[in-house]
Amino acid sequence: QVAAASGHTVVLVDQSDEILKKSTKGIEESLKRVTKKKFADKPEAGAEFIEKTLKNLTTSTDAVAVVHSTDLVIEAIVENQEIKSELFKRLDKFAPEHTIFASNTSSLQITQLANSTTRQDRFGGLHFFNPVPMMKLVEVIKTPMTSQKTFESLMDFSKAVGKSPVSCKDTPGFIVNRLLVPYMMEAVRLFERGDASKEDIDVAMKLGAGYPMGPFELLDYVGLDTSKYIIDGWHSLEPNNPLFAPSPLLNKLVEEKKLGKKTGEGFYKYK
Repeated sequence: QVAAASGHTVVLVDQSDEILKKSTKGIEESLKRVTKKKFADKPEAGAEFIEKTLKNLTTSTDAVAVVHSTDLVIEAIVENQEIKSELFKRLDKFAPEHTIFASNTSSLQITQLANSTTRQDRFGGLHFFNPVPMMKLVEVIKTPMTSQKTFESLMDFSKAVGKSPVSCKDTPGFIVNRLLVPYMMEAVRLFERGDASKEDIDVAMKLGAGYPMGPFELLDYVGLDTSKYIIDGWHSLEPNNPLFAPSPLLNKLVEEKKLGKKTGEGFYKYK
């Protein structure tokens, strides 16, 4: 949506036409919300903006077929090293030489993903934040093999889609999640020790630190399974780092399929 709205030609690829129809509808709804604010006094200009954006967007279920004429591939599939690497390996065979590959992963090593291709110098991380149309930040990740030209192209693209890029080396969690995930885990440990209630911890961080959501609200929003997946991955990389220690309570909730907002219950219950 963000790339198409800023004048780029975009092909959205997913596993089925059904998913793509749902995605396109979601983009249309999102664009309507954007135009309500952006073109409040000019409904005609708003309608034109939506039409123009949607013209820039096509869909496909065949990544190999569309990668032939692509300058930039941004992958945002399931957070699984093997599945991501498999996709990049396949696309690497069919993409033109100049094509840059980027991953939107929040927790996996970009270097390892790049190593599944023959274009390590044309590979980087582009980590967007949810919800992407609203959030201004993009973390641009440069591996030791990423060329300066590729890095500059990724920075330029981020600016061209209206975002504010920051740069980070290929370190676990980059900047935001490296600070945010341990903070959320510390909140869970504080609650596990019985030092404060989760409600009071959430209120304290909202009113005392100015955070828009408390740590437990944020965990439920992100998904407890996603948070557990990230912390488990980092724990296996650095087993002696106390910040990355697993949480019995988080593990129990995930086991009970209480994954947060998406399942109707996590640390809190949702109707």
